[in-house]
Amino acid sequence: MEYCFGVDIGGTTIKMGLFEENGTIADKWEITTDTSDEGKAILPNVATSIATKIEEHQLDKGDIAGIGVGVPAPVTADGVVNGSANLGWNYKEVKKELEELTGLRAEIGNDANVAALGEMWKGGGAGEKNMIMVTLGTGVGGGVIIEGKMLVGQNGAGGEIGHLCVNYEETDRCGCGNRGCLEQYASATGIVRLAKQKLGQEMRPTILNKEDVTAKDVFDAVKAGDEVAKEIAVVFGRYLGYGLANLAAVADPAVFVIGGGVSKAGEVLIPYIREPYMERAFFADKKVKFVLAELGNDAGICGAAKLVLDSRQ
Repeated sequence: MEYCFGVDIGGTTIKMGLFEENGTIADKWEITTDTSDEGKAILPNVATSIATKIEEHQLDKGDIAGIGVGVPAPVTADGVVNGSANLGWNYKEVKKELEELTGLRAEIGNDANVAALGEMWKGGGAGEKNMIMVTLGTGVGGGVIIEGKMLVGQNGAGGEIGHLCVNYEETDRCGCGNRGCLEQYASATGIVRLAKQKLGQEMRPTILNKEDVTAKDVFDAVKAGDEVAKEIAVVFGRYLGYGLANLAAVADPAVFVIGGGVSKAGEVLIPYIREPYMERAFFADKKVKFVLAELGNDAGICGAAKLVLDSRQ
């Protein structure tokens, strides 16, 4: 039997898994991300951890297809990262360095793209080959899968859907430096921003507290029937739904998979996104399904494993 490793490098922890080639997780664990000294220790720590597991499971290196890795940054087709704020990296030849450290083949991808690949393989998009995953967390991430392959692009920035411009009148800047990005309205922080704007001028009674409102509070209040919260959800959904309609005109997906912390609100989210999407979608794109992501924190390691399995000659 062949095995592979899936690695999901985050700013705080590195999630790792040992997979059988059919996708069964034989083992999973985490190590702390050491971002000190420009993240110099990150890849050596990954290599050491993998070596320990190879020994522990008494594996032969010849039975290991390789290591798949997701990183929070654009990644070029040859596994180079030209800067990752979360990890302290500037220019990093991730593929080359990890292969030298481990003696195993390595395939590297952007973390959101890799998570999308995981959801296509084992999660909400299982059975489909054309899919867009939207990750609603602190920011808005995305992964576009076309015919079973990740859309990487020239600079490794394919699928950066959080930076679609969805409001040309916006005066506040996004973290990326532009104005009117989807991330400013559909991320957890974006939902809080919308809520605070609304609550600042709202006279009607609401269970939301303007001072310390969270995205979770907004959707909990929606579930409780709070009219003010519902109106915030409508604004959130309109920005996201219209943005996804534009994406569908390019990528024509079979399914949108909604993941990230905000998706923990559950099915209540879907109609708020689907209805504005249907208003603006090109007629041929209206058959698309909207589903919630299923793999949670395992999406990254599953997709990383799939990345390396798919790249076998």
